[in-house]
Amino acid sequence: MIKQTKITIPSIFFLTVVVLHLYGLVSNTTIAFYTKPFLMISLVIVYLTSTRAPSFWYVSALFFSFWGDVLLLFKESLFVYGLASFLLAHLFFIKVASGFLQKISLKQVVVSSFPFVIFLFGLLYLIKDNLGVMLIPVVVYGITISSFGAVALLNYINKKTTENLWLFLGAVFFIASDGMIAIHRFYEPQEIYSISIMITYIVAQYLICKAIIVKTPKH
Repeated sequence: MIKQTKITIPSIFFLTVVVLHLYGLVSNTTIAFYTKPFLMISLVIVYLTSTRAPSFWYVSALFFSFWGDVLLLFKESLFVYGLASFLLAHLFFIKVASGFLQKISLKQVVVSSFPFVIFLFGLLYLIKDNLGVMLIPVVVYGITISSFGAVALLNYINKKTTENLWLFLGAVFFIASDGMIAIHRFYEPQEIYSISIMITYIVAQYLICKAIIVKTPKH
C-alpha cells in the first residue's frame, strides 16, 4: 500500500503539471511558461519512485530533455542550445534502447531504418530552402532522432512485447513533435502547432517512461 502510494502521488503530480501546461498553452501563456520545466521534473520523479534500479542513461536523457524544455522557452535567442540539449537526450535514449537489443540481423536493421530515412529526407526536402546556417545542425539532429526511431522499431521487431510497442510509439510521437517544430519554424508557422507539438511530446515522454519502467531491472 505504501509502495503504491509512492507511485500514485508522483503520477498525480505529473498529470496535474500536464493539465496545467496544456491549459496554459490554450488560455494563459504565463502558466504555460512556468509549468513547462516541471514536465520532466515530475516525470523523473515518477520514474525514480517506480524502480529500485534506475538507469543512469535514461535519467540523463530526462535531464537533457529538461534543459531542452527550459532553453526552448527562449526560442529566438537559445534555440540552438535547446536543439543541442535534445540532441544529447536522444543520444541517451538511443543508448538505453540499444541496450535492450538481443540478436539482430542486417535485414531487421534495414527494415527498421527505412521508414525513418524516408521521413528524414522528406522533411529536409520540405524545409531545406529556409534552413540557412541551421542546415548542418538540423541534419545532424534529424539523423539522431531518426536513429532513435529505428532502434526503437528494431526493439519491437526483435521482440513484440507491450513495453517495446510503448517504446516504439514514444519514439514516433517524439519524432512527430520534432518534425512539427521544424515545419513550424522553417516552413509554415501555424498557431495549431504550438499545442500539437507539446501534446505529442508529452505523450512521447510518458510512453518511453512506461516502457523503461517495465524494462528496468527491479532489483
